[in-house]
Amino acid sequence: MLNRIILMGRLTRDPELRHTGSGVAVASFSLAVDRDFKDKTTGQRTTDFIDVVAWRQTGEFVSRYFQKGSLAVVEGRLQMRDWQDKDGNKRRSAEVVADNVYFGSSRRDSESQGNSYGGGYGDSGYAPSAPSSYAPPASQGASAPISDFAELTDDDGDLPF
Repeated sequence: MLNRIILMGRLTRDPELRHTGSGVAVASFSLAVDRDFKDKTTGQRTTDFIDVVAWRQTGEFVSRYFQKGSLAVVEGRLQMRDWQDKDGNKRRSAEVVADNVYFGSSRRDSESQGNSYGGGYGDSGYAPSAPSSYAPPASQGASAPISDFAELTDDDGDLPF
């Protein structure tokens, strides 16, 4: 069985960081993701608003470096949750549990929008290919300080493979 999802969209609100009773960090946020096709009648793209939950260091990373409007790439799994509303009706919600979260824009683009970091964080060591530029993810266990990344000055844009 396979349950893998990759989304790219903008945060609709600032991430909300909470801690469980045992001290585990969990951040929740929502992504606005445009569909690939346009509506036939209006000619507009439909936007889906997708709830995302990030646990532990990934959640702390998201709450520290992302804000409303930030472009994010989220890799994780889809999870369904059953719950009861205040009237006792059974409800069902879908959310993405994030394994990895990356910046969806380049460092240069992020700086022009007020963000100050161009990497990503998650359990794996590498970022997926995104339409923007690649920036190395922070190491496992803790997010890396901004000063650990150096700007390439002699990059001719030619890839060695």
